[in-house]
Amino acid sequence: MLTFEHFQKSYGPNRILGIDKLMLEAGIHWIQGTNGSGKSTLLKAIAGLIHFHGSIVLENRFNLKKQPVAYRQQINFAESEPLYPGYFNGWDMIRLFAKAKKAPDNQITQLVEGLGMVEYLNEPLAGYSSGMLKKLSLVLGFLGQPSLILLDEPFITLDQAALNQLAEWIRDTHLLKNVNFLITSHQTIPLSIPLTRTFLLSNQQLQLRN
Repeated sequence: MLTFEHFQKSYGPNRILGIDKLMLEAGIHWIQGTNGSGKSTLLKAIAGLIHFHGSIVLENRFNLKKQPVAYRQQINFAESEPLYPGYFNGWDMIRLFAKAKKAPDNQITQLVEGLGMVEYLNEPLAGYSSGMLKKLSLVLGFLGQPSLILLDEPFITLDQAALNQLAEWIRDTHLLKNVNFLITSHQTIPLSIPLTRTFLLSNQQLQLRN
């Protein structure tokens, strides 16, 4: 599903991550790691948001550096602490992403109603709480028909109802639509999510735990 070769990410002279060669099979993968271990950096590199050395290839077809547009069309990313223009409202962001991802209207309705967001989507993002921004980030992450969804610390700042809804989305989107997931979290993953593999990100390396 996702192949790394000679992957390295450094900030100045400091190497943050190194993956010589690794192929992740299709499925739902949990990447564990302490704060500062490089989890967010890894997902940003996979999403094509930051520069790195080496190669990342999706489904043996899309090379991020050689086919950047086609590659990015296959990947969605919900950030841990999203930053959006404060003068936009929720609907502005959703419509922008929905157009880019060619998401149908019924999908938008299902997502925003599922997380109970309808009542405040007309409000400017500058007034959103961290939980409201997290829900918006998750909705944007599920829009369209991606091949791979990256979720960075998706369970923080969510109430129990939203946690249950998110776990259901992850499970059903994978099982019914064959969408793959990479999830970073220092929290325990809900048991209702059928994990394929668990990895530990430590000492600049991604190590298989099961």
